[in-house]
Amino acid sequence: MKKKSVTMSDIAKAMDISTVTVSKALGDKDGVSEELREKIKQKANEMGYRFSYTSKSSKEGFTFNISIVVAKHFINDASAFYWVMYRHIVELLQKQNYYGILDVISESDQANRSMPNSVSDKKVDGVIVLGQFDDEYVSELLDLDIPVVFLDFYSSDNRTDTILSDSFFGSYMLTNYLINAGHRNIGFLGTITSTSSIQDRYLGYYKALLEKGIPLRSEWVIDDRGPEGTSYPHFDLPAQKPTAFVCNCDEEAYCLLNQLRSEGYVVPDDISIVGYDNHIYSTISNPRITTIDVDSKRMSYEAVETIIKKIRDKNYSRGRTLVTGKLIIRDSVKILK
Repeated sequence: MKKKSVTMSDIAKAMDISTVTVSKALGDKDGVSEELREKIKQKANEMGYRFSYTSKSSKEGFTFNISIVVAKHFINDASAFYWVMYRHIVELLQKQNYYGILDVISESDQANRSMPNSVSDKKVDGVIVLGQFDDEYVSELLDLDIPVVFLDFYSSDNRTDTILSDSFFGSYMLTNYLINAGHRNIGFLGTITSTSSIQDRYLGYYKALLEKGIPLRSEWVIDDRGPEGTSYPHFDLPAQKPTAFVCNCDEEAYCLLNQLRSEGYVVPDDISIVGYDNHIYSTISNPRITTIDVDSKRMSYEAVETIIKKIRDKNYSRGRTLVTGKLIIRDSVKILK
């Protein structure tokens, strides 16, 4: 037997309000407070109500599509962190009755300033940019006069609304954890010119060293990727190694751990390692890696809320939003004192 569709009248009866009020709320019309509007939309989602998008979009001039733009090299690996973020975004958009369209940008697309077809053909109402792009590409995108939110990176363009993990403070916490464990010879793994998040993690690491009067040794700041963003298969480690490494992400921490093991070192007995993201690599490694848990769900939620508000109000601007993570202590750090 076919399940009966939920109507506005059903929602009205469930909430003991008029059908007109429900209609105004779901149609984003005047005459309903913002608080009640959100309650009605939440109840509609709970009851399984579905909009008629064809009629709604034609009347209001919206497509109810959002482009999720990401550089190809960030998602080459099926287990990449940005795939996790993408899934969160799509699920959250669905709850708001929007569809997420994945637009993957190649190196040549970025170099040639080629915009996604969904954007240039006006098939979307807004754009969520996931991960780093160069300033020229960002400027070209912002010049299209379409609502844009940047997720997990920021640029020098002051027109951007950005949702970020607090990479600076997270790396600062990790480095202080190592220092409090007795480590004074601490390296950093990450190409600091590659992305804004890696650079912030390096600066958090450096601040922790400065506060404790520990000198920064440039030979212990190790690149982990090339100019195109592709990770190195093998890191160029110095002969004299530190007692600990702060790694810019869990995947690179996992790779470093395996390289050290192949060279005869034991983690954490010989060298301690900390990562970042609390991604799958931190738990499949042996030992499991101490890391920062990035609240990817919260970041995705803030990005979706922001882009929808920007679509509804062309003058809305949020600026830069930081989402704080938390330290996850596991087995990859040796206590020296």
